[in-house]
Amino acid sequence: FLGKILMIQISSGFLLVFYYSNSSFFSFDSVQYLMFEVNEGWFFRLLHFNFVSLFFIVSFLHFLKGFFYSSYRLKSVWSVGVILLVFLMLISFLGYVMVWSQMSFWAGIVITSLLGVVPYLGLDFILFFWGAFIFGGNSLKFFFALHFLLPFFLVFLVFFHLYFLHFYSSSSSLFFFSFFVKKSFYPFFWFKDLLNIFLVLVYFGFFLIAPFFFSDFLMFEEINFLVSPVHIVPEWYFLFAYAILRSFTSKVLGVFLLFLSILVFLGFVFLGSKKGLNDISNKSLVLVFV
Repeated sequence: FLGKILMIQISSGFLLVFYYSNSSFFSFDSVQYLMFEVNEGWFFRLLHFNFVSLFFIVSFLHFLKGFFYSSYRLKSVWSVGVILLVFLMLISFLGYVMVWSQMSFWAGIVITSLLGVVPYLGLDFILFFWGAFIFGGNSLKFFFALHFLLPFFLVFLVFFHLYFLHFYSSSSSLFFFSFFVKKSFYPFFWFKDLLNIFLVLVYFGFFLIAPFFFSDFLMFEEINFLVSPVHIVPEWYFLFAYAILRSFTSKVLGVFLLFLSILVFLGFVFLGSKKGLNDISNKSLVLVFV
């Protein structure tokens, strides 16, 4: 299911590239041109914009399922999965900035400025990502290049994820580790795929009815270098990290815990291989994740 959504995102993004301009002067206008002038352009833009939310919904559910069934026992599979989540969030943030609206522009400045907490090299990192002494056209070109290339690297990581999954076998939902005790493809997985298709169609209808449900009004306001927005609201799938960042007066501590909120999942591979479904610590992990 996640693979299907990833292919939809890559395909729709490839079509959007033909009409997008990575110039700081024309990027916002190119998005509006795509929405109002290109035949069916609004559909592909909204498809790309809304299906990333579906991607994160299913990814978080996949993560929750991994916690519930103690999938962190499969160290290689779990580690690659966490890295996949990190790159997925990075790619989404790059796409968020590429709209080059009032909200996304200032969000790009705020988030890239956080790299300044790195000792000694912080300023160099900021200037590298900005491509100049200000966040502007060079930054947008750099973000556009990364947003175009990194999804293909994401596909590469997915193959590694599947390779390790099939190499070490999976943590079956029913804990049937024997190759002789397996479910037949029909009707179990046949109905499972039908359910996936049904859920996609339901979400498809939802985003056609409320296409900007996950957006903010400042995403439709053209960039103003001289005026900061009244508020910065990240996409909903970044809210947990942004809330951690804003909860501390210390910038260094906030940035450290922001990255730790994601990378901490890599530490679960050291919890041991004997955790079961009824283990109290496993139940606690599931509740904490929720």
